[in-house]
Amino acid sequence: MARGSVVIVGGGISGLSAAWELSGARDGPNDDTPRIELIESSEHFGGALSTAPFARRTIDLGADGFLARRPEALELVDELGWNDRLEPIDASGASIYLNGSLYDLPTGLVMGLPVSHHQIDQVKGLSWRARLAARRDEIMPARLEVKDDMSIGEIVRTKLGAEISYRFIEPMIGGIQAGRIDQLSAKSVFAPLLDAARSGGSLMKALRPKAGAPSANSKPGPMFYSLTSGIGSLPEELVRRLTERGVVLRANVAVSALRRTSSGEYAWEVDTRDTTTRANVVVLAAPAPVAGQLIGSFDPALRALAGVQRAGAAMITFALAKDQVTLTKSGTGVLVPLSTPFSSGGSLMVTALTLLDRKWPRLRQEHDVVLRAHVGRIDDERWSDMDDDELIARVARELSEILSRFEAPYEARVQRWPAGLPQYLVGHDQMIAAAKVAGQSLGVALCGMAYDGVGVPASIGSGRRGAREALALLAT
Repeated sequence: MARGSVVIVGGGISGLSAAWELSGARDGPNDDTPRIELIESSEHFGGALSTAPFARRTIDLGADGFLARRPEALELVDELGWNDRLEPIDASGASIYLNGSLYDLPTGLVMGLPVSHHQIDQVKGLSWRARLAARRDEIMPARLEVKDDMSIGEIVRTKLGAEISYRFIEPMIGGIQAGRIDQLSAKSVFAPLLDAARSGGSLMKALRPKAGAPSANSKPGPMFYSLTSGIGSLPEELVRRLTERGVVLRANVAVSALRRTSSGEYAWEVDTRDTTTRANVVVLAAPAPVAGQLIGSFDPALRALAGVQRAGAAMITFALAKDQVTLTKSGTGVLVPLSTPFSSGGSLMVTALTLLDRKWPRLRQEHDVVLRAHVGRIDDERWSDMDDDELIARVARELSEILSRFEAPYEARVQRWPAGLPQYLVGHDQMIAAAKVAGQSLGVALCGMAYDGVGVPASIGSGRRGAREALALLAT
């Protein structure tokens, strides 16, 4: 009997991780390993994970690190034999920009949420109303009718008030997703928040780590890791290893159709402009809207994927002499609440600032610093109307306001991600669960950032889950 055939559509980190799992992971291929073909529509593999030379360094153009408390990225690094390339984050803490000044974020927050009124008291940029709201939650908490799923914003706004919600919590949680807390699903983005709301009473008290139970912040070891060769080197190494294993890798080729066959050994035919590949199983690692377009005609649950919203964003990286900038004394970056007024009119575009060479020792040099500004949210696309020079100039003016001094960067680079982050809106979990079931009934495994969480570890884990589902489908 001929060995099975699996086609992976999408060559980001999820698709590459699926190919790694399908080809035997740590152990490598064997006689039962299926034929694997991975098709990527862009010119390079890895999606947003890539590196580039900048200011006599190599920087990441996408994520510059990953969470250590999730195991998927660390497991893959270990399987590749790259543990010696792990680089732990070398700083901690952050600041928030409020009312024209920078304030240290208090320690002990849980995913950006306070668990005590003392934490709110420490942030002098928040008003007495915010401090009163925090005390009220501990003494006389507001009542909330908790549904199966609801927005993060509805929960925190009801329990902690508007100021804490939009000026303190949203810069952190909304920034991770490039979304708005009034739209993001508590169940899908931060399930412990929904559980805390269900418990009734004080939200902050319910979020506190239980006595004797380890918390994410108390786990020994670094909170984040990078790689000494950059996170973007991970997909490059996967491509090299997969090629050695005989995986067929095709870049700059778009899949035009997925067609069910009426009979024969293979259930699917995967069309590109010039080729047709037969497959027993398809792993769809393309963005959810693309997946919805390709297979939506087979089931309404799959058609719903076409409606998954994605938020665009841009990152502007600067290098400048140390004596040309005034930085916070400690911490890895700065958060900026949405709608923060800009002295030149309107609101600031910058939502966050990352001090790259403070986070990662490999980027440090004696006479200069490297930092990155983030712009863009689901409802703020002003950056997309500017060319690179305009965007660099605008962001530099904003940074001179946020940092009080920011002069004469000698190098700058803009990286745009027009539709980078899927939005986990209220009800997202039910839509995705239904789509996965529908896909499996057809011999299609779904994976990627829209299904199992955003971030490098989640994307790797999603791809490997999709591969395991594909292997199970092959065995039936």
